[in-house]
Amino acid sequence: MKILITGGAGFLGAWIAKRLLAGGHDVCIFDRNDDRRLLRLIVGPEAEAVEWRIGDVTRAEEVVAASDGCDRIAHLAGLLTPACRADPIRGANVNLIGTINVFEAARQHGIQSIAYASSAGVFGPSDGVVPFPMTLYGTFKLACEGVARAYAADYEIASVGFRPLTVYGPGRELGSSAGPSIACRKVAEGEAYVIPFTGDTDIIFVDDVAAAFEAALLRPVSGAHVFNLRGDLVSIDAIVAEIRRVVPNAKLSAEGDQPPIAADLEAHDVEATLGTLQRTSLADGLKRTIAFYENQVAAVA
Repeated sequence: MKILITGGAGFLGAWIAKRLLAGGHDVCIFDRNDDRRLLRLIVGPEAEAVEWRIGDVTRAEEVVAASDGCDRIAHLAGLLTPACRADPIRGANVNLIGTINVFEAARQHGIQSIAYASSAGVFGPSDGVVPFPMTLYGTFKLACEGVARAYAADYEIASVGFRPLTVYGPGRELGSSAGPSIACRKVAEGEAYVIPFTGDTDIIFVDDVAAAFEAALLRPVSGAHVFNLRGDLVSIDAIVAEIRRVVPNAKLSAEGDQPPIAADLEAHDVEATLGTLQRTSLADGLKRTIAFYENQVAAVA
């Protein structure tokens, strides 16, 4: 199977590509540039086998051209919360119009299934059941879920959207919830770091998210689905304490407000559609992330 990953040069795209390549599938990345540094970091030598198609998700004709010959699409291209706040028009063009372009390209090429990144940002600060976004990013993501439903109803294009809250792991550097991942890198480098938010969060290891995407892309699916993708519901203080169990002298702290998103997300029955998904404990995920960065430090020492 040949799978297109829009926004595939980023953190999650690299981890999805890693799993798909390991499964013997062909991977094509569609991004605005051909910077393969993160892909090489996560995937290793097999990154060179990935086909690269450069373009802009806001340009419909470029999305149509990029998806030609592909069997499935993993749609990740988007701007995160800070970028949407800084430039709302561009945020809407990339996140919402870009998503419409992806579904329209699938329709034109007869691609029957799409897995896409929504977000727990569709929820407000006090309710993880009924969407009520308080950010432009969350607003655009909620609209994208509506796009998916419309294309399922009108054109029978199946889709699965995922709503994780805090995704962490090797390679995560961008976005308002990147703090726990950056903390792991900083302690591996022997540097101090302040996680820029406090309170509770639902945190999930990146390879678990990639495994969910893999299942959504490879299993037969019909209709439009969207799932809260839950990990561990913990406090930022607990994350700091867990990192210190691995690196006792870690110079870590946290300050700032809790993000305006409910941390206690409603449990969804993902298994009925996608089968049993892997689950990495917070302790194991943080150990793996810190070890990854420690190896990077040792390699350049």
